[in-house]
Formats: sequence, structure tokens, C-alpha cells
Amino acid sequence: MTIQWFPGHMAKARREVTEKLKLVDIIYELVDARIPAASRNPMIDEIIQHKPRIILLNKADMADPIKTNKWLAYYKSQGQTALAINSQDGHGLAQITAVSKELLKDKYDRMKSRGIKPRAIRAMIVGIPNAGKSTLINRLAKKNIARTGNTPGVTKAQQWIKFGKELELLDTPGILWPKFQDQEVGLKLALTGAIKDTLLNLHDIALYGIRFLEKEYPERLKDRYNLTEIPQETAEIFDVIGTFRGCLASQGLIDYDKTAELVVREIRSEKMGPLTFEVPADLKKPEE
Repeated sequence: MTIQWFPGHMAKARREVTEKLKLVDIIYELVDARIPAASRNPMIDEIIQHKPRIILLNKADMADPIKTNKWLAYYKSQGQTALAINSQDGHGLAQITAVSKELLKDKYDRMKSRGIKPRAIRAMIVGIPNAGKSTLINRLAKKNIARTGNTPGVTKAQQWIKFGKELELLDTPGILWPKFQDQEVGLKLALTGAIKDTLLNLHDIALYGIRFLEKEYPERLKDRYNLTEIPQETAEIFDVIGTFRGCLASQGLIDYDKTAELVVREIRSEKMGPLTFEVPADLKKPEE
């Protein structure tokens, strides 16, 4: 299965981000803490270049905390600034402005030395669809300013939003890259909800999720679907899960569509507990 999704508004968003870059002091790159590498758009690196950046690992409550700590340590080892946050309940958000001030201290000191009155930090928030940008904005603003939704592609235009006297934030639509070089990246994005389900084969996504759980969290998979052993045949694993959870069609046959949808939904909704689908050790080393 080949997964691609690059709507027209995303191409436009890339152009607009590039044009607005000179207006901001710092970039907030929002990624999904469950897939910190897969949800980082390499196109963003090309666009923002050397602009100061904070990587925000959002949805940290849905991710495996041990693996999240590994990611934070990895970014630190790479000289990058990263914070684990949860935009739903506000966890970690208080750090964002403080860390921004640290990263921009030299710039603001130079402004003061030239007699320029300090102003609010101007930040741009970027990230892939459904990473939680609008939820983060609303939490920071303490009111519903940005539209939110559980489906990707809700934000379609840029907007400036002020947060008191210390921060002004430029929201941008989520941007996916035109072609995934690694199809596993597409599978991870699909499994965590970054790509619209209507564009996907949920059977393949569900099977990918099952095999991942079998490898990394086998007891959770067994407990959830009352398995003593995990079948290796695709039809058999769907039969066992579908039978146990009552995903039946006419004449008592297994409804594979309903079973696949169930598995994907339960992975996304933390029925298997907090999950992280990659660790820094999974990153491919650049070819020498």
C-alpha cells in the first residue's frame, strides 16, 4: 500500500510559511510524541533553516513515558531544544515562553543595546496535520481562538494570535511532504491519525498496528483481545479479534472492515495504554 496525501492548501501553506519566516523570531515545531521522527516534516528543515526552534512533543500523555525521555535525551545530545507537552490539559506549556526567552536572549540583548524597546516574542507554529496545533493555541490563549478537530486539515489559513504581552503566535496549516521515501513513515502517520481515514486501507493499518504491538507490547495485545497466543496468519488474527469483540456480519461471518476499524480506533484512543512507535535507535544513520 502506498500512502500519499498532499492537498492543494498544503502547497500553498509551504509558500506562505516561507514568506512569513522573516517576521518571526522563533519556530515552534509541533510533533506527535508517539512518533517524534515520523511526524517531523523534513521539508520544515529546508524552510526554516537556521531560525531558532523548539521541538514540542505533543500528546505526551498518549506516549510511552520511558521512550519520551529517550527522545528528549536524544534531542539534547543533538544540540536541539525539545519539550514534552500535552496541549489538552496544559502540561508543560508554562515552559514554552521561558525556554523561548533563553534561546532569544542574545537577540533581545542586542535590541536593548541599540535602544530598541523590548517587544513580544513572535513565534511561528508549524507541524503536520492533527498534531494538535489548534488545541495548543487555544490552551495558551485560555479561550477558543483556533478551530480544532480530530481530523487532519482543519486549519486552512494563517492567523496571528496574541498571548498577553510576551508572545505573539502565527498559526499555520499542517503540512505533509509530497512523497514519503519510507512507507513505514506513512503507516505510522496513518495509525496515529495524521492522514484522513477515507484515503487509507484500514486493513493494512490495523495489521501494522497489531504486529507492532506483538513486537513491543505483546501482553497488552493479549490482554485486550483475550489471546493466549498471537496468530501469525492475517486472516486468523482478524478472525480471533473479530469473534471476541463481536465484529460480525450476516450469517455469523467476521466483518473484517469493522474489525480493522476497531483495532485502529482502540490504538488511537489509548485502549492499549500509552504507546510510542519509534525510538531514537530506530533512526537510520546517513550513508557515508
